[in-house]
Amino acid sequence: MLTIPSVLEARATEELRREELEEARAIQSVMLPAGMLCAGRATVTHEFQPVDTVGGDFLDYFQLPDSSVGFYVGDVSGKGLPAAMYAALAVGILRGIHKTGQSPGKVLSVLNQRLTSRGGLRRHAAILYGLFDPESSEMTLASAGMPGPLHFSATGCRVIELSGIPPGLFPGSEYEAVSFTLQPGDSIVCCSDGITEAQNARYEDFGIQRLIEICNEGAHLPPAELLARIFSSVHNFTQAIRQHDDMAAAIFQLQCSQ
Repeated sequence: MLTIPSVLEARATEELRREELEEARAIQSVMLPAGMLCAGRATVTHEFQPVDTVGGDFLDYFQLPDSSVGFYVGDVSGKGLPAAMYAALAVGILRGIHKTGQSPGKVLSVLNQRLTSRGGLRRHAAILYGLFDPESSEMTLASAGMPGPLHFSATGCRVIELSGIPPGLFPGSEYEAVSFTLQPGDSIVCCSDGITEAQNARYEDFGIQRLIEICNEGAHLPPAELLARIFSSVHNFTQAIRQHDDMAAAIFQLQCSQ
């Protein structure tokens, strides 16, 4: 039987844990972009919904000194505070790498090297990394363990097939990249598997095809509105069934005019 002092101690411990989680949530929110990035004709915006107070998904976007625009969306294995701490480690490493302006494949290789050099972490981070050159309108993408991404344009929406071993698993992993030219009005949609693998009561996945349909139907929408429609569609599909994974997404768009 619990005594009054032990009950009070348990409540105090629980309150302290709640406050620590709230502080961790606040710190994680500061790690996210403050809002939409507008760099010339390029814009990037995002949406992030952790399944718990803190989550293992992470993302960022930025303009480099040569005016190129970089962005990434990542997903750490596991959930909760340990995954959030690993995500913070990955973001810290990435922010040191991307300032050098290295290619996406090289960025993922260096990230993998630095994560695997810290032995005993027992986690890894799936990630998509993109770099846009405003002079040539060339987009270069490298990915490891992430769904998609999607490239949608005036001719429709296509899945860009990319593969790679998530950084943090095996030392020495190398990452191939794909490059292509964007046309004005084109967009790149990146998301974590918390969206594509969200399940309804019949254990059906939301899936990449539903995401493609939403992008096709909402191609005329501003990126922030399209993101809102994607997340709303996922919530409607799951019908309030509690999910077990974070959801993060970002949209890069090359505007028709500045």
